[in-house]
Amino acid sequence: MTAGARILYIEDNPENRLLVKRVLEAEGYILLEAANAHDGMEAALEQRPDLVLMDINLPEIDGYTTTARLKATPGLERLKVVALTANVMRGDREKTLAAGCDGYIQKPIDVDALPLQIARFLEN
Repeated sequence: MTAGARILYIEDNPENRLLVKRVLEAEGYILLEAANAHDGMEAALEQRPDLVLMDINLPEIDGYTTTARLKATPGLERLKVVALTANVMRGDREKTLAAGCDGYIQKPIDVDALPLQIARFLEN
């Protein structure tokens, strides 16, 4: 279920969204984008993606809160959310997983490894 999978990337930085879009679309994924938590919540409800890539450092509502809200939304409880974040200090990975994320990928991304990382999350 990897090729053609719909991935929602919630990220406020347009350059980061463009890079991930290019990498994942080249592998056959469909990338949906949202620049903030509010738009990401709407997109998740309307588009029902297979996976969400979540930036943690979003404006107004951070990725921890957004993840918790997604997981608390009826019909989205099983939605897989993977943090894609520059938060790489000791304890950040654990904090991200404790907030409800199903996985953690640190920035800067490895463009060669990202498609395989995404495929693993989609398969589980």
